[in-house]
Amino acid sequence: MVHADYQQEFVDVAGAQLGLQLYPEPADADNAPLILISPAMGVPARYYRPFATALRAAGLAVAVADLRGTGASTPPPSRGSRYGYAELTTDVGALLAALKERRNGRRTLLLGHSLGGQAALLHLALHEGHDVDGLALVAVGLPWWRQYPPGSRGYGVLPFTQTIAVATRLLGVWPGWGFGGRQARGVIRDWAYTARTGRFPRMDGVDTEAALRGLRTPVLALSVDNDQYTPHETLDHLCAKLTNAPITRERHPAEPTGNRIDHFTWARESTSPLAARVARFAAELPTR
Repeated sequence: MVHADYQQEFVDVAGAQLGLQLYPEPADADNAPLILISPAMGVPARYYRPFATALRAAGLAVAVADLRGTGASTPPPSRGSRYGYAELTTDVGALLAALKERRNGRRTLLLGHSLGGQAALLHLALHEGHDVDGLALVAVGLPWWRQYPPGSRGYGVLPFTQTIAVATRLLGVWPGWGFGGRQARGVIRDWAYTARTGRFPRMDGVDTEAALRGLRTPVLALSVDNDQYTPHETLDHLCAKLTNAPITRERHPAEPTGNRIDHFTWARESTSPLAARVARFAAELPTR
């Protein structure tokens, strides 16, 4: 299926079909680095169209995936959905495999936003032999309630996340009441665990925290002012787990134009300096 700005494709995984948007190759950029965007919880891939367009204008080939159960991905979460972070992490690998022919001979980057950033990070940490050259984290953080700065919503994070988890357990699915879109109970269970403990859950018996310490992939970690869900401190906490990865950590202020960028709206800035920064990161990556 071809849209005005991208081609819509689908990737089959166990029990689901993932939506994948492929943008045209950038002009005059043979073998441009390819970047795969992994969205935030409940945010459809089409939301990132302005940012994807800016990345393409900066010389990158761009693909944007829908998380399992969101946007063009099917089926939608239901009481019968059992998947959680482990499956979202596996989905990243399936998407990279589907892009293998397009990635051949060029650098590959993952760019994750919020939950999508966590899934991308965990995929790399749990697959030591991966062929991804770099990871960009934008507005990503581990929402551990103790990491929120004084006077912020920190003390509200714990009851907020755990109430959603309890409601999801009772209902069998999170209906998306005012937060996060419709989600499988396993996703909410694992998300609430990170908010309560500041750690990722074990996945299939694997210690994810230990796996993160072994990651050596270059990381660009960008947080933005006015982020109401993952303020700077939550990304600092996440980066502290990556003890062996080369990390470029930057905090980005509000746009010079006065536009207020927050946890979501940075992705709607078609002239965002974040796109230029990611493109520069891609250009500076060492050859594996």
